Amino acid sequence: MTYIILAAGKGAGLQPLTLKTPKSLYKLDRNTTILKRMVRLIRKNDLKAEIVVVGGFMYEQIQREMERENVTFVRNPFYSSTGSIASLWFAKKYLERDNITIINSDIVVESKLVEDIICKPTDIPYVLIDSSKTTGKYNVQVTDDRICVMSKSLSEFYAQYVSVTKLDAVSARFLIEEIDNMINAEMYGQLFEDALVQMIFENDFDLYFKDIKDYSWAEVDNVDDLIAAREVQKK
Repeated sequence: MTYIILAAGKGAGLQPLTLKTPKSLYKLDRNTTILKRMVRLIRKNDLKAEIVVVGGFMYEQIQREMERENVTFVRNPFYSSTGSIASLWFAKKYLERDNITIINSDIVVESKLVEDIICKPTDIPYVLIDSSKTTGKYNVQVTDDRICVMSKSLSEFYAQYVSVTKLDAVSARFLIEEIDNMINAEMYGQLFEDALVQMIFENDFDLYFKDIKDYSWAEVDNVDDLIAAREVQKK
C-alpha cells in the first residue's frame, strides 16, 4: 500500500519550539521523532509499504532525519502560503495506486491502531474519527455510516476527525480530479479534506468512517498535546 504523510506546515501553534525544528521532528523520547515513529510503525506492519513524505518548512532537515528510512520525498515549495491541498497536489501521482492512506504528520497513535486499521487494505473510502472527543479543530457530522460534512466551524458534531484518510483506487482518482479542480480555481489555502467535502456535496460521494474511540492517539497542535503524545508513545 501507499502512505502519503503530509509534513509541510510550520507548526505555528508550537512556536517557539518549532522556529528551528519542524513539528514532525519533535522528539517523543531521546531517539524517536513523531515522523520517524509513524514511518517505522508502518514498516513494521506493512513490509511492502511505499511511504511518501511531503515536506515544505525546513524541508532539508526532514530529508536528513529520514534519509535512512527508505521514503520518497516530495516538496511543496509554497508551503508558507498554501494549505494541505497544495501539498497533496504536488504528490498526486502517488494517488494513482490501489490503496492509499493519507496521514497528517502531527498524529501520534498507539501501535495497535497502525496494526489493526492504518496498515489494512480497504475497498471503500473512509476517514478515522473519535466520538469520545468533545472538542477538536476539525470535526465531522455523520448520517448512518457515512460522513455528511467535515469542518472547522461545526457548532454541533458527532466526532473529531483523526487526520487519517484511507482510499481505494476509485475514490483516489476522484480525489485527484477534485484537487485539480480546486487548484485550478486558485483554492490553494484549503485543506485536502475540504476536497472530500466538495465531493460529498457536489457529487454525492460516499465517504465512510471508522470510530477509533477505543484507541489512544494525539494530534500535536500545542504544548499540552506534546505531553499527551508522549503518553501515547509509552503504549
